[in-house]
Amino acid sequence: MAGQGTPATALLVKRGIAHRTHPYRVSPDAPNYGALVAVALGVAPERVFKSLVTAVDGALTVAVVPVTGELDLKALAAAVGGKRAVLADRAVAERATGYVRGGISPLGQRRRLPTVLDEAALQLPTIYVSAGRRGLQLELAAADLVALTDARTAVLQSS
Repeated sequence: MAGQGTPATALLVKRGIAHRTHPYRVSPDAPNYGALVAVALGVAPERVFKSLVTAVDGALTVAVVPVTGELDLKALAAAVGGKRAVLADRAVAERATGYVRGGISPLGQRRRLPTVLDEAALQLPTIYVSAGRRGLQLELAAADLVALTDARTAVLQSS
């Protein structure tokens, strides 16, 4: 249960939140990166979530969605009371979170951003999110992620 040296794992340890870390090897430039991470971890892909930094009416917001689906930007905007959402520029996302693409965690960000978790996560015993570096995932209860990030939950996948 010990962390592996990222701000995300340090936060979990500090708060005494049950979690496990899972290393994996997948190139962040690989097509279907999230699906390949699930295969590398040997878990169902609907349990692996990606953290996407977006801008909702200009305000940075993190959407945490299953790697099996696409983020519905209109649903995200509605979930936070906004009108328009777009994916944030990679450099902006990395600067705001302190993490690099392929390793952006919803936890332990440089500047804590508003977070919205796809409600599908609440139906799972645990979910996997980035631990804050490429090649390392965190497994934790969705309710703990919600509590630590003050996340809202909403349907965020396009159908």
